[in-house]
Amino acid sequence: MPKSVPAYLSQKVEFINAGCVLRGTFYSPADAKGPWPVVVMAHGWGMVSGGDLEDYAVGIVAEGFAALTFDFRHLGASDGEPRQEIDPLRQVEDYRSAIDYVRSRHDIDKEQIGIWGSSYSGGHALVVAAIDRRVRCVVAQVPTISGWRAAQMRTSYGDREAQHLRFEQDREARFSGHEGHRIPMISQTPGEKVAYPGFDSYSYMSGQGKICPTWRNEITVRSLELAWTYEPGAFIERIAPTPLLMIAATTDTVTPTALQQEAYQRAYHPKRLLLVPGDHYSVYTEHFETTKTAAAQWFKKHLHKDRERLWVT
Repeated sequence: MPKSVPAYLSQKVEFINAGCVLRGTFYSPADAKGPWPVVVMAHGWGMVSGGDLEDYAVGIVAEGFAALTFDFRHLGASDGEPRQEIDPLRQVEDYRSAIDYVRSRHDIDKEQIGIWGSSYSGGHALVVAAIDRRVRCVVAQVPTISGWRAAQMRTSYGDREAQHLRFEQDREARFSGHEGHRIPMISQTPGEKVAYPGFDSYSYMSGQGKICPTWRNEITVRSLELAWTYEPGAFIERIAPTPLLMIAATTDTVTPTALQQEAYQRAYHPKRLLLVPGDHYSVYTEHFETTKTAAAQWFKKHLHKDRERLWVT
């Protein structure tokens, strides 16, 4: 039997931000010519391209869009030192550089750009949509809303005090010229100090790690300190009139459901909240088809040339 022809084309791409090479994959429909509207996409905390991020991209391309998936600086296929460091403000700038890149392409409609983010990058998507008016539509899936409030809800007072001590020791070690401390991202050993404890985190991340060869099971302690200061929910009132779809899970304790719902209430229209049953990772697993389709349909509804322009100049 003849081999089936894929419904999309893909190419490896590179672009530069702050002198650092970022790498990703550009997808486009195989059966249509551009210029296409495009969705810029990146994964959550410490995750990299190559796994389900690409599956989300393919679902969006099936609706007639182009898509760009990429790795943030310091992670995956992208350059940047120290490795495995997650700086939210740098990652926000990486998103904006990815927008610069797609707008430089002749096969892209520069006025029809969407962004998609999930978990930590879901928080970034909120920030970028609020500050960059080149973004015409946004999907934020199980997004980080408040690093500090989430830490308070997840950990005891004693654990937070111990973590502050680790932050202080790490800062002073780096000030003295030593390499920053690192900890595992996940572990199947109960009680081990990791960035993301619990079987659900271990199951999802280790599963993705098996199909993403550039993923690493470690993170800098500085990444955790920066996460505790990150407040993307503070930007949510500034997103409108950009259409916002927020996808949340009912029993999310990683990016707590209550924080997401509270932030959503503060957002202005046009907006939609999709609430699926399950924990943080259920959006990628049992509800993958639902969340993929919802995102693709949101972009299909709001990214097209004849949509009424709402921008205030």
